[in-house]
Amino acid sequence: MTKTGLFLLVSAGLFFLLLSGLVQGWSSPVRAAGAALPPVVVDQVIASGLDHPVLVTHAGDGSKRLFVIEQPGQIKIVQNGSVLSTPFLDIRSKVSYGGEQGLLGLAFHPNYKVNGYFYVDYTRSGDGATVIERYSVSPDNPDVAVAGSAFTLLVIPQPYANHNGGNLVFGKDGKLYIGMGDGGSSGDPQNNAQNINSLLGKLLRIDVDSASPYGIPSDNPFVGIDGADEIWALGLRNPWRFSFDRQTGDMLIGDVGQSLWEEIDFQPAGVSGLNYGWRCYEGTHVYNLNPPCNGVLTAPIAEYSHTEGQSVTGGYVYRGMRFPSLLGIYIYADFSQGNIWALQRSGETWSAPTLLLDTPFAISSFGEDEAGELYIVDYYGGAIRLLAAIDLSTLTHAMYLPFIGR
Repeated sequence: MTKTGLFLLVSAGLFFLLLSGLVQGWSSPVRAAGAALPPVVVDQVIASGLDHPVLVTHAGDGSKRLFVIEQPGQIKIVQNGSVLSTPFLDIRSKVSYGGEQGLLGLAFHPNYKVNGYFYVDYTRSGDGATVIERYSVSPDNPDVAVAGSAFTLLVIPQPYANHNGGNLVFGKDGKLYIGMGDGGSSGDPQNNAQNINSLLGKLLRIDVDSASPYGIPSDNPFVGIDGADEIWALGLRNPWRFSFDRQTGDMLIGDVGQSLWEEIDFQPAGVSGLNYGWRCYEGTHVYNLNPPCNGVLTAPIAEYSHTEGQSVTGGYVYRGMRFPSLLGIYIYADFSQGNIWALQRSGETWSAPTLLLDTPFAISSFGEDEAGELYIVDYYGGAIRLLAAIDLSTLTHAMYLPFIGR
């Protein structure tokens, strides 16, 4: 598929309607033109030889290590440019791996340096359920977890084998946020994303410190009223990767689309209960209004059609030091095409996306290190790469079929 470069977020006519409030039910962000950005390229290989990597992150413990999830069920450590031979954790025997299933999420407790706790999200072998488990690092070896320390927090049945979500992130509030897809198949046949009594098609928010297996934060939007207490936001199809701006606490979500549109959603820090519109809308476009969505919907801050890519990979607001001119800019990508885009925010306005780079990589995820520098995860290439300047002539593009989102 040929790429056409920069894609406008929405047509001028739809933009006018959104600003005029004529698209019923939508609460829309305002968009503005963005300033020119510097060329950003990637090819500094930090780790290679990985088996279908889907995430890279850090432990926040000052060790400068990177932790990489391999979808079949292992977590590897990258230290001083080398992948350690012994896995940090190996739970392949528990994981159903294939397609969109596998070991999908990893988050370290904010107090990991003291308590040694970390959390994983995986698809359980046998029934395909999503499992959220806590593990502990070995008290004798910081490079190895205790496999027998597994403590189950949450099990969520999955009606189909796709749209598992899988991302785990601790917010600045110390709460654990969990991304859940709509349960799979196509078109959300069970209408889970709009069902406030289902955990599917949602962002969940739990307190891992106040109770066992977990507590419910009192300010979650459905506490004390109809709806599942764990829900923080709804109306999502497959929020494969989301992140918090480490400076502001704002959340940005890459929600994988159905057959025509991919979207980026925004949730300001401290705001809860937003409804992003799936399955009534795919991006800003009507998909299925029967039954109708409930309440005011929140429009995406960006969308792109399947002429530009087929599976969005949510990224991060850049807060590193390598590229001062990118500070505060959100960087995201498309898995199937390798495009990397940027969005800028100024006050309450968002820019149209800027195409930073057309890469040959199948970008399954981004990741931050302790200093806020960004990495990309190359799924088929089995590599972790740092955002860094290189010779663009060394890159050749290859088309990949997405493993997520369809």
